[in-house]
Amino acid sequence: METKYTDKAREVLKQARKTAQTLQLNYVGTEHILISLVKTQQCVASRILQDNGVSEERLMNMIRDLIVQDGAVATLDADGFSPRAQKVLEEAERLSKRFHADRIGTEHILLALIKEGENVALRLISTMGVQIQKVYAETLSAMGEDPSLVKEDLGQQKSGGKKKGSVLEKYSRDLTALAEEGKLDPVIGREAEIRRVVQILSRRTKNNPCLIGEPGVGKTAVVEGLARRIVSGDVPLTVKNKRLLTLDISGMVAGSKYRGEFEERIKKVIQEVRDDQNIILFVDEMHTLIGAGGAEGSI
Repeated sequence: METKYTDKAREVLKQARKTAQTLQLNYVGTEHILISLVKTQQCVASRILQDNGVSEERLMNMIRDLIVQDGAVATLDADGFSPRAQKVLEEAERLSKRFHADRIGTEHILLALIKEGENVALRLISTMGVQIQKVYAETLSAMGEDPSLVKEDLGQQKSGGKKKGSVLEKYSRDLTALAEEGKLDPVIGREAEIRRVVQILSRRTKNNPCLIGEPGVGKTAVVEGLARRIVSGDVPLTVKNKRLLTLDISGMVAGSKYRGEFEERIKKVIQEVRDDQNIILFVDEMHTLIGAGGAEGSI
């Protein structure tokens, strides 16, 4: 498979596997590919990343912190790429064809990491204060391409607006937006619960925490506390910059006159969350889902 890569790109992928093994993981993520791009000398990606202040030592320290908070419980087969890393490599192949290259180079992998838009590697360099669009434009220039293509390729990443006709936007509240506007009260005495929720959310699998407790004990407050932490940046990279939405179940049930209408709305919400890939969805009073929409007027 790797015959389609240049020698330097093959070296990057080989080094990425070694980096993952050093960290005692048996999957290769985008973060490992990023470190290898920096380490592999005399290649386009390494030069551009280092010129923009991305260092191997700092990346390794950040990744170790991430893995500690991640729990790192889910893995793939030995030497296997994570789904996100595989997606990046597929994008790199598309870019190499777009720019009429014979093989996939380190420059295409770097462009793909940025263009994919939702991976750990991109969050790492963003956290380091690196100007993503500048890196993208400089890589295009190094390839002999027009750097103004950055607007075409990355312009859509910042759109993030509400989709017209979106069921999720209609029946949810954005807690991170409310926290940003100062409309959520501070949460006192729930630090341990918030940390545990963050830890579970950061897992690769089994990452759906369920808060159980009597009415009024502060389950919703824990989620609001998480929203405030996301806005303040006091969360690991796996959760950073996520949107935390709370779903209005009663609103979704209201007006569901026919059997199956409520279920159809739920399916659309789930699909929208999957498509966005940047949303944490909180379902308050989750037990009300059981039997909801079963018959006209029932809750």
